[in-house]
This record gives sequence, C-alpha cells and structure tokens, in this order.
Amino acid sequence: MTIANRSLTNERVRKIPASGIRRFFDMVSGVEGSISLGVGEPDFVTPDRFRQAAIRSIDEGHTHYTSNYGIRELRDAIARHTERLRGLRYDAATEILVTVGVSEAVDLALRATLNEGDEVIIADPSYVAYVPGIVLAGGVPVPVATDEANEFRLLPRDVERAITPRTRAILLGFPNNPTGGVLTAADVAGIATVARDHDLLVYSDEIYDRLVYGTEHRSIVAEPGMKERSVYLAGFSKSYAMTGWRVGYACAPAEVIEQMMKIHQYAVMCVPTAAQYAAIEALRSGEPEVQRMVAEYDRRRKRMWERFNGMGLPAFEPRGAFYCFPNITSTGLGDEEFAARLFREEKVVVVPGSAFGERGTGHVRACYATSMERIDEACDRIERFVKRIR
Repeated sequence: MTIANRSLTNERVRKIPASGIRRFFDMVSGVEGSISLGVGEPDFVTPDRFRQAAIRSIDEGHTHYTSNYGIRELRDAIARHTERLRGLRYDAATEILVTVGVSEAVDLALRATLNEGDEVIIADPSYVAYVPGIVLAGGVPVPVATDEANEFRLLPRDVERAITPRTRAILLGFPNNPTGGVLTAADVAGIATVARDHDLLVYSDEIYDRLVYGTEHRSIVAEPGMKERSVYLAGFSKSYAMTGWRVGYACAPAEVIEQMMKIHQYAVMCVPTAAQYAAIEALRSGEPEVQRMVAEYDRRRKRMWERFNGMGLPAFEPRGAFYCFPNITSTGLGDEEFAARLFREEKVVVVPGSAFGERGTGHVRACYATSMERIDEACDRIERFVKRIR
C-alpha cells in the first residue's frame, strides 16, 4: 500500500518568508573590504559598567532561574524608568514582564491577545517581524500606506479608514524602522482617539524611543485612557547598545501580562540571569551613556542624510531610530536590484525597502549606527555606483 507523504512542517510557517534584513546581513560574512549599512545594531560596545554588573552577578553565584516575570529589582527599576519617561506607574508585581528582547515581547503580546481572524492595523512600511508575528498568532495584518511626502507618518484618518468589524488592534512601531519617521503629537492623539472610539487594543513598540533628534518622542500610552488598552513594549538593545544581551520588557494591564507570562514560561522560562543584572545597571547608571551615543548618532544622521541628497538620492530627514530611507527610483533600478548590484560592485550592504512592505518599494534602508569614517567611505562608494549606472 502506498501512503502519500505528508509535509513535515507547519503550513502557516511555510508561507512566511525569511527576513529580508538577515539575507543581506549574511552576504557580508567573509567578504573582505565590505561595509554593512544593513543590520540595525549599534556599533558601540556595551558600556563597561553594564558588563561588569553581569560579570559580578556570575561571580556572586547568581546563576539560577529567576522569576518568570524577571528579577524583581529589574521590574522595580523598569517601573521607575517608565514613570519618569511616560508619567505612568506600572505595578512591578503584576504589570511588567521581562522578555527575551522586544522581539519576544511583540510575539507574546500578539499571541496572548489575538483570536483567529482578528485584524491588526500596521503602518506600511514597518519592521519586518510585524506581519509574520500577526500571522503566526492567527491574526490578519492590515497594512496602511504611509507616504514619503508625510515623512512616512501613520495618519489617524488613514487608520480610521482601515477599520472593519474584525479590527482588533493597532500595532505602532515609532520611531519607525525602516524609515526613521516619528509621529507628531497630533498623530498620537488622533490615533488614541480612534482606538478609544472603536474599542481597540494598541501594541506600541517603542524600542527606539530614546533615539530621537530635534524632536520629542510621544508615547500613545500616556494619552488619556490609553494605559488600560495598550501594551507598551520597550527594551535595552538600541539605546543602551545591548543587542546581544536580549533584554526587553512589556508593560500592560495585569490580565494581559498574565497571559503573556504563561507563553513565556513554557517557551523560555526566563531571561538569562546575568543579562538581567546588566539591565539593572543600565537603568541605574546608564543615562550619560545614552546621551553620549544619541549625540554621536545625531552627527552621523546628518552626514548620511546630506550625502544621500547630495548624490541625487532624495531622502526626507529622519528624526528617529538610526536609519535613512533614500528614494532610489531615479537610478532606473528596483530596490532589490539596486541593493544586489551595490553589494556585488561596491561591497556596500543596504536593505531593499520592499522587505518592509509595499510602500517601501523604490527605497533602501541604510543604517548610520556605524563610524563616521565607514559612513563616508560607504557613501563614496554608493555615489560612485550611482554615477556609473546613470
């Protein structure tokens, strides 16, 4: 008897593409003389005080599991930090969960709150993990087009138009990856009004909240009535140069945190103990380090933005995160071909904008979290490439 072969993998997972960012990141490995503007990672080494706190915790024998919610001292520090930044006090015992980076926090929030078929509104373009995360949680992503003319802001009127009877939530990722766009105070207030009027949940991924330039980041959780219907997601990777430590956190109503904790508990148990002690030190003494790194990113931001516009690749001025998002349509190449040829011919890595959504087409993402010397050299090579293909 012949038995038909069954697939060994999950159909929902099979339909999800691999990350467009990692594909270009992997191209650099082993290629001598290459410069990567591809992966969004600080080039700064984690500050010494944070590293020493982790080493000290190991030396003192803190090598066991922690609470599933995270070390209480860290949750207390997060509560104070969030109150200082947002004017909101979360209960460290019941409303805060320490996670394996903000990536896990986003995943847990989606899985803990979505039911099959629930629609989630997101900005297009957005971070590459949002659409797969919604799909894996059983939801339906609803991309809302943002426009370069409006600096890729998510406008309240466009959010309102996208709402259907199946809409459950809005996922905000601002300051934005990949565009560097930020929301205005009016944008945030307007989206909050939409959420309240339509009884929607909001996931607010604010991993880049400290990395803003010449403006102020406004969090939707601080809007009237929004703390009770929002999941606030933040962490240490970007602002504190702690990407490899994988420490993030979620602040939300206790009933949401409890369900997120259950998934976290069965999947990973807890965040690595030494990393949590490093995060405690980051919140205790890290503010001068944050300010130092933000000032340096600002210098690099201005240089890269000016260079792209100077070579005829127009880019709006990014006010958040550490990315420029130049429009490359004047070269006559699509963004995928532009990125592939740029690496092949000049050994510079950028990420095609289409990796982040349909509205990213015709753009590339370039990260300025690298030294000024490497930015200048990369821009020299890009300018040479652009002149040649024109």
